[in-house]
Amino acid sequence: MSSAATMTPVSTRAGHDLIDQIGDTPLLRLQKVAGDLPGIEIYAKAEYFNPGGSVKDRPALNMIRDGERSGRLAHGKILLDATSGNTGIAYAMICAAKGYKVKLCLPANASMERKRILKAYGAELILTDPGEGSDGAIRECRKIYAADPDRYFYPDQYNNPANWQAHYETTGREIIRQTNGRVTHFSALLGTSGTFMGNARRLKRDVPGVTCISVQPSTGFHGIEGTKHMPTAIVPGIYDPEVADENRWIETEDATRMVRRLAKEEGLLVGISAGGNVHAAVQLGRQLHAQGREAVIVTILCDAADKYLSEHFWDDTE
Repeated sequence: MSSAATMTPVSTRAGHDLIDQIGDTPLLRLQKVAGDLPGIEIYAKAEYFNPGGSVKDRPALNMIRDGERSGRLAHGKILLDATSGNTGIAYAMICAAKGYKVKLCLPANASMERKRILKAYGAELILTDPGEGSDGAIRECRKIYAADPDRYFYPDQYNNPANWQAHYETTGREIIRQTNGRVTHFSALLGTSGTFMGNARRLKRDVPGVTCISVQPSTGFHGIEGTKHMPTAIVPGIYDPEVADENRWIETEDATRMVRRLAKEEGLLVGISAGGNVHAAVQLGRQLHAQGREAVIVTILCDAADKYLSEHFWDDTE
């Protein structure tokens, strides 16, 4: 792993700089949704405590710092990338604080809240065909960069090792510390795959016997923003399927159902991918419990619900 692209671990939230507040997020035990599974402990990393409101603050900061160290990012250049929303928000927040301009390609059907947040931070938005999802944003971004590469810093979150290395250096270490090394299973949905790749690699290095399970939407047409169905998507260059011990598939409806449960039963207002992560963790817990096993399962609450409150699934009474 290149030392130039690694991220210094954040050990405390103390400090006066906005960027100093990225990382060191709480690990919450989910008491109710797994309350009928004795011997199964399910914990979730509350990444919405990051100042940009999501897990993407970590890789965005690491990729920006890597660009600065390498000289590819300097004042006068515009940060350009494709995003489904959260990485873009992280870029825009950090670049506003540092004084860089930002241009982002994202699907036109990204939630209204995400678009408004991005504009509030001063980002220029290029909206792409919603039917093409994040892949359409990637293709448009590549076209813009190819036309004028000297004008832009293109971190390319889907292919930049500094993405997953942020989690290897920070999130994974925090999980080990916060569970006192007791974590037995880690699972997370795939998008850029950086969250899963970085955490899984750190846990597999430092925790003997840990099992790491990747999770994906069951089809290419789904409603879990920020995630990818790898068989039908442009596969990120940082994704290595061999890192996962197993892959599981979930439905959008299961993710949104869990979002509502977490709000009503745990008091946690989280986003759709977070609901998907918890659904997969609970299903795993049920399987392990049926086998008579004990486990400490950790997953990720990628962001909060504030970016999704206009979605219609909140109206469901189920």
